[in-house]
Amino acid sequence: MTQRLSSRRLILALAAAVAGVAALPAAQAEPAVVYDAGGKFDKSFNEAAYNGIERYKKETGESYLDFEIANDTQREQAFRRMAQKGANPIIGVGFTQASAIEKVAKEFPQLKFAIVDMVVNLPNVQSVVFKEQEGSFLAGMMAAMASKTGKVGFVGGMDVPLIRRFQCGYEQGAKHANPKVEVLANMTGTTPAAWSDPTRGGELARNQFSRGVDVVFAAAGGTGVGVYQAAKDAGKLAIGVDSNQNHLHPGTMLTSMTKGVDVAVYNIAKSVKDNTFKPGISVLGLKEKGVAVAMDTHNAKLVNADMQKKLAAAEADIVAGKIKVADYMADNACKY
Repeated sequence: MTQRLSSRRLILALAAAVAGVAALPAAQAEPAVVYDAGGKFDKSFNEAAYNGIERYKKETGESYLDFEIANDTQREQAFRRMAQKGANPIIGVGFTQASAIEKVAKEFPQLKFAIVDMVVNLPNVQSVVFKEQEGSFLAGMMAAMASKTGKVGFVGGMDVPLIRRFQCGYEQGAKHANPKVEVLANMTGTTPAAWSDPTRGGELARNQFSRGVDVVFAAAGGTGVGVYQAAKDAGKLAIGVDSNQNHLHPGTMLTSMTKGVDVAVYNIAKSVKDNTFKPGISVLGLKEKGVAVAMDTHNAKLVNADMQKKLAAAEADIVAGKIKVADYMADNACKY
């Protein structure tokens, strides 16, 4: 009898223990970020995403997973490994991640995915895109107003429609400020390597300077670092992109056309934690504070009151719809 009671107590104790474990809340899944070519410390687009997920970590006290793409063959594999680890959400940084996210998101419908700078139409994917043409319009205005030669330049990274959107907006803004301005443009290359070639970026910038350009806008990821250095060395002005890069060379960085990639990544990760994640498309422009031209102590002396007044007026008109900035990717504008 005693042995039977002991056995019964053991069974009841084990059952209680199992029930207790089952009652515990499930562990919060870690978010994951897959960076695009150029690495997370490119001082530009990827680094903005890194800053966003780092903010999430600091504010929530929770860890995250991340991976830096070294070549195209790693994309799909990286997302699948994150999914197999149960990461949630899994955030892809850059338009080149689209096909990999589309494939892996279908394989793991219970997980949430997001992509920055491209659209993937699936019920478990959030897509965040920006109106780069609007921010670039203001950058173009600043370039034209600051130029003493009437010639401004543009150096793009990989020659893709997204970067042509930057160029198109930039040209429109420059001509809005000075209808007679001349815009010289070059693309760094046609492969992802174009995002991380500062040597080539410097060469392209110097070539434009030799042709009379005195302000150059680089929409080229890590390649832009070479453009900014070339501008400093030549005593010319440069415009940064994606992140605020004014601090890189105070005095020769006219401004930076920023995109809220950091905010987007932070919001995506936080929304899953808060159970407020929504699939679909978010489009962020000047009205939504998704793009801007950076003003701080590093470039304050380069932007006078008249320039600031004209920029503010143009921004207000764009937000109000009085100025329509054509979108290279949608409006059949700026044929190249």
